[in-house]
Amino acid sequence: MSHSTYNTLWSEAHEELSCLLDEELPEEPLRPERDRVVFFQRLATFYVRYVQIFRQLEEAYDQSVHPQKRRVIRQVLDSVMGRVLELKNEMVEKEFSEYHYMDDIIQDLKLTPEDLEIPVPRYFIWERNKVLQDRERMFAAILNQMDVTEKPPVMRMLTLERAIKIIQVAERARQGRLRAKFMREIHRDSERQRRAEEQEAVSTDQAAVCIQKVWRGFMQRKITKRLREEEMIFLGMAMDPKLSYPSQTELDALSNEANRRTRQDEHEDDYQKSIGSVIYQLKEVEGPEMKETMKDQIRQWFIECRDATGSFPDYPEEEDGGSALIFSEKTPEELAEELAAKEEEDANKKPKGKEETKEKGKKEKVNDEEEEPGLKMLPSAYLEDLERGHKTFSEVWKNRNEIKNFSQRHELELIKEEKRKEIEVEIRKQVDELMRQELANWKLAVDKEKSGKVKGAAKKKKASKSGKKKKKDKDLTADRTIESLFEELVEQELLKKADNVKLKDYLGDYSYLGTTLRQSDIEPMPSLSDVRQIVALYAVLPLGSQAVHEKAPLVKTMLLVGPNGVGKKMLVHAICQETGANLFDLSPLNVAGKYPGKSGLQMMLHVVFKVARLMQPSVIWIGEAEKMFYKKVPKEEKELDPKRLKKDLPKILKSIKGEDCVLIVGTTSDPHSADLKSLCKFYNKIILIPRPDYASRYVMWKELIKKNGGEVTSDLDLSSLAKISDGYTQGHMVQVVRNILTERRIQQFPKRPLTASEFVSPLARIDPVFQEEEEALKNWYAKTPLGKKRIKAASGKEGDEESSKTGSKGGKKKGKK
Repeated sequence: MSHSTYNTLWSEAHEELSCLLDEELPEEPLRPERDRVVFFQRLATFYVRYVQIFRQLEEAYDQSVHPQKRRVIRQVLDSVMGRVLELKNEMVEKEFSEYHYMDDIIQDLKLTPEDLEIPVPRYFIWERNKVLQDRERMFAAILNQMDVTEKPPVMRMLTLERAIKIIQVAERARQGRLRAKFMREIHRDSERQRRAEEQEAVSTDQAAVCIQKVWRGFMQRKITKRLREEEMIFLGMAMDPKLSYPSQTELDALSNEANRRTRQDEHEDDYQKSIGSVIYQLKEVEGPEMKETMKDQIRQWFIECRDATGSFPDYPEEEDGGSALIFSEKTPEELAEELAAKEEEDANKKPKGKEETKEKGKKEKVNDEEEEPGLKMLPSAYLEDLERGHKTFSEVWKNRNEIKNFSQRHELELIKEEKRKEIEVEIRKQVDELMRQELANWKLAVDKEKSGKVKGAAKKKKASKSGKKKKKDKDLTADRTIESLFEELVEQELLKKADNVKLKDYLGDYSYLGTTLRQSDIEPMPSLSDVRQIVALYAVLPLGSQAVHEKAPLVKTMLLVGPNGVGKKMLVHAICQETGANLFDLSPLNVAGKYPGKSGLQMMLHVVFKVARLMQPSVIWIGEAEKMFYKKVPKEEKELDPKRLKKDLPKILKSIKGEDCVLIVGTTSDPHSADLKSLCKFYNKIILIPRPDYASRYVMWKELIKKNGGEVTSDLDLSSLAKISDGYTQGHMVQVVRNILTERRIQQFPKRPLTASEFVSPLARIDPVFQEEEEALKNWYAKTPLGKKRIKAASGKEGDEESSKTGSKGGKKKGKK
């Protein structure tokens, strides 16, 4: 597509953003909403609309080649992602559920379920490509040193009993084959004799009629089958086989996208070179003039202040803005009064007494009582950034004439405007140092005053500020390089290479009955599509963008709960692949016997978290997370000490801040064996993953068969296969497909198409996840903090409590945990 296509996409996104900002930031604040359902509907509508803007901006950013436009788009894109996460967090707090069903909103906005899918921005990987390649090379070098890539085959000695058994099996198989061959020859002889007798009894005319009947029947069935397939394709109930492979147009589009990304790099290089030359030119040509102009203006200010107040002023400190305060269009008297008032405020800053705090508390209570009860939207950390980004688009890019910039290269004048301000700030700092000294000389020469008092006070302030700083934790590996720590963790198998899976490979369809079931007071089980979106929101987006992670509601830990085979481990690897994150494995069984003793445990956690922070983003995976919080450790696992990390890991978790792109992900299929209180205290997000429903199973069978070399024809009844596989997980389905689709079976497809009956026998040999097991997980989840709130809300208690609270109180609850 052309440049204008993505410019139009960008413009449409900002038009919708403008409408949303008008609704979110009205001139008069909205009244609190008493009806919880109406309030949630408003939140969900905002969420869906922001997701549409997110999708448009992501597409525009990925394909735009103009370097300055991409920076503006990126700023708004990150802010929109952050706003989506804020709205999601607020929806969870108001509906007391991690999963939301918005069928009615999708219908009102005339959207499809695919429009609700959270896209993973492609720049997460593209912009870190060099870093990821370097890490791959490090991994390969370390594994080569460890001889992991080529392990010598281990020879095992056979026992006498085992050898005899192998010989017996081979001999019995040989005898069976001979017997089968002998019986086959007998059947062939008898069949040959029977046919010879029939041929003697049948005339030539009868044989011709028989052949005609068979041939005509075959041809008619073939024509009928073709007509039926054409009708189904015409009705949209079957896919045209020609469309199963990418067309030439699609291939051209993909090639065009790759070419645009190459052009992005070329234009970015030109842009960076131009910045260097513009900075040099501005410093050489305009720099000296700027310097002299500033000096003249500051000297004039000195004289005006002396004339107005009778003495030379105190020079503003660098922390207060330096000489920038002088040019804020204020008279010398106003500026002197402002500086004096500021100094008095700093001097009078003392801890308030008990009486003042009590009075303040009483005032706050009175204000709370005066405020109208109801639900209000929580304050946002991104709306100001969105306003700023939208303003930049409207003022600079919306009506810009780009007729002469067909190739979409950088705008030189915009670079000059931007860098001129930066150079002005840089020169102002230099001028401030010179003029402070000049002012001191003037004071000594004219007023005989010393300006040491202000400097002394400033030094005391700095000293007091520095004294408040907390002591940093001791670095146990200060003498070691990050590369050596990385190598050590790989050798200890605590740092692993993530499997090459993407989030889109976690197949699953949308839940179409969620809203209907909730309206009937039935809590629906989430679909796999819902799980995929939750993981994208809580893990992928914050880890992929530093700007989002710093200001969005902070998720430090996440627990994935579900039966064996539902894809918990696959989701962990997908998070790492989508964000380019490192994968650390702190599973109880993996750390058993490594770094023994208390000091060894501290060293292990120190090294893991140090590497995780310095090489962020990072995912710390804890498999079988219930073992870490066992109610009672089984006898057979006491030697492994599975509760080894229980005390130290939560302490280190507190040190993770917003700037640390580190996420701890736990997975468990047996949460009942863990202490619920400790588990919920450590994991602030608990995601329940169910068995796949009918729609998801239908999609999965179809895609898994294609992925493993099979063909989906009309002979394969996918609907029946999805029905009979109820209770089986994704892992079971993958296992069955791989067992059936052998190389030999794939070669037989032209003569013998795949049928649903072939899957029955392999499925019957696997134990499914029964309804009782899923109900047990649902009952366990109902005991978690969010599950309890959901039950209270369903009974009406929680809704009454929340409706009495004001939005301002709800705002206090928000923040980074």
